Amino acid sequence: MTSTNPQTLPEADELGPTGRPLPDLPEPTRPDPERRKHALIIAMCNQKGGVGKTTTTINLGAALAETGRKVLLVDFDPQGSLSVGLGVSPHTLELSIYNLLLSRGTSIDDVLIHTVVDGLDLLPSNIDLSAAEVQLVSEVAREQTLARVLAKVRDRYDLILIDCAPSLGLLTVNALTCSDKVLMPLELEFFALRGIALLTDTIEKVQERLNPHLQRLGILGTMYDARTLHSREVLERVVEAFGDEVFHTVIRRTIKFPETTVAGEPITTYAPGSPGAEAYRMLAREVLARCPGA
Repeated sequence: MTSTNPQTLPEADELGPTGRPLPDLPEPTRPDPERRKHALIIAMCNQKGGVGKTTTTINLGAALAETGRKVLLVDFDPQGSLSVGLGVSPHTLELSIYNLLLSRGTSIDDVLIHTVVDGLDLLPSNIDLSAAEVQLVSEVAREQTLARVLAKVRDRYDLILIDCAPSLGLLTVNALTCSDKVLMPLELEFFALRGIALLTDTIEKVQERLNPHLQRLGILGTMYDARTLHSREVLERVVEAFGDEVFHTVIRRTIKFPETTVAGEPITTYAPGSPGAEAYRMLAREVLARCPGA
């Protein structure tokens, strides 16, 4: 397999890490704010923890915001990692996404936080959200609770990205029920491969019973280390199994990502010229190419 220099984006006729010619993607055009009607909702989903869901949600959201799009990030994980990664302390929150789910008197504008990135907003989360899994069980149409919350702001944004919890419980089902697309970050190691079948089975059940419009946007290889045979072999297997569903962009391991969490900002602002920032900008191009009109 041909290796590429991570410092520069390869030309269209070169082979990327996935062994396929990289697509010749155009520079994203800025959307017309007057045409913003109905945000595209993308769920970042994988029941395995530590695969890069939160890192991808933050940095893909920031890269999309760089293109002039209005983006809302939804922290739908009781651990609140997405909120921490954007400089918000979950322990000091008076209101969170939990209040929006279970309290009709809470206004979404009271919970919404504007981040350091222009055009990038956040609905934060904390440990309170763990109680929602139990409390929603007795609610009527419990799978549509998040959809009702987000319906109030879909006309304000071009894209909404949901950082799902590392489980396939009721919270994740809520996220899938209100989403148009699912993006599946996949750590490039053999044990992580086994969970994709379970995830795709859950997605199919949601498609059949709750959200027939839900589509798989693609699989994103994360934590890739081109120096190891293991990473390269797993990536080859993923491409063999899922073909064009696998994004050409691959997110490599780098110390920069943990540093950005401490800094509380995306890699696109913390280290804008780094290979990690360029990778997420390329991913943003791929996502927009797969989602015409977003």
